[in-house]
Amino acid sequence: MLSRCYAGAGRAGLWPSLFALALAILLPAEATQAAGRASLPIRVVVVTTFEIGKDSGDTAGEFQEWVEKLPLNEVAPFPQGYHALRLNRTLGVLGIVTGEGPTRAAASIEALGNDPRFDLSHAYIVLAGIAGVDPAVGSSGSAFWALHVVDGDLAHEIDAREIPPDWKTGYVPLQRAHPYEMPVPDAQSIDGSSMFTLNAGLVRWAYQQTRTVVLADSPALKAIRARYTGFSAGQAPATVGVGDTLSAGTFWLGARMNQWAEDWVAYWTHGRGRFATTAEEDAGFMQALTFLAQIHKVDLNRVLVLRTASNFDMPPPGQTPAQMLAAEAQPGSLSAFAQSIDAAYAVGSQVVRTLAGHWDVYRTKVPASP
Repeated sequence: MLSRCYAGAGRAGLWPSLFALALAILLPAEATQAAGRASLPIRVVVVTTFEIGKDSGDTAGEFQEWVEKLPLNEVAPFPQGYHALRLNRTLGVLGIVTGEGPTRAAASIEALGNDPRFDLSHAYIVLAGIAGVDPAVGSSGSAFWALHVVDGDLAHEIDAREIPPDWKTGYVPLQRAHPYEMPVPDAQSIDGSSMFTLNAGLVRWAYQQTRTVVLADSPALKAIRARYTGFSAGQAPATVGVGDTLSAGTFWLGARMNQWAEDWVAYWTHGRGRFATTAEEDAGFMQALTFLAQIHKVDLNRVLVLRTASNFDMPPPGQTPAQMLAAEAQPGSLSAFAQSIDAAYAVGSQVVRTLAGHWDVYRTKVPASP
């Protein structure tokens, strides 16, 4: 049946009917109706990865502050993704919860980019999520704009109990036989995408817009920071900075893993990047956007990744990684969870409001700082 329809595709009216049938199967009624009219131009997409319960009125995850404060007051069904979308038509801002992990993030972003209800071709896409932080770079509660997103999953791995004694890690780059073997493989290859680089001018601009934002603090956070002796950045109050994100589906922690993360980011960025935050979704997010950009659905020059530190990625002196895991394994128990949720909105919304509020300028001209 399908082959007969395809063979007759030149007949007037057949392709539109097939398209409408596909939409009726795959998308809700609202999307099917939207296929017959112009897509809604979106100025900014706010990307979050999880929400704990409802979108408002209970314990906040990454999405709730955007819903309540921006606000994102209109619900748009999104059955082809993880979670219903939210929209502020006046600002032209669309909000999405992708679901946690690289696969959900990639699938949800791909689904959004191909949703006929929305035109994202000029949209700025801002991922605002929480993360772990390297105490050598920053403290819990801090916020970092990423210039590079490095994938921490694409690799060979030998169990730590079996690695050669002269190896620093059991992680080996694909296409290589020992850790950090030179030359560095191509970041994009048949094996996948190991590193993505964002628009440096836009990243610097976002940092300049937000570097003076005062981030939340508390006596409890001060006490946690004080334990990180030997890490001046980790003991300092939370600030906004620029630092790269390592994206991996595995929640890792500990000083040895932190050293691997520092080395892995330095390796893939040829020494130009510096590891700051660890997250799950960012490589999948960037891969989906890269594919969407190939068909001109989005503009990769308009993408930002903001990660705020909900906890350190290694324990302070005197605590083991296993003890740290036991203390932080339950949802909401991360040492700076509430502060990082607040920081993601406080920092991210300043950029989102500026872009959306000056659309006469930023629709055609991507902002950049030297």
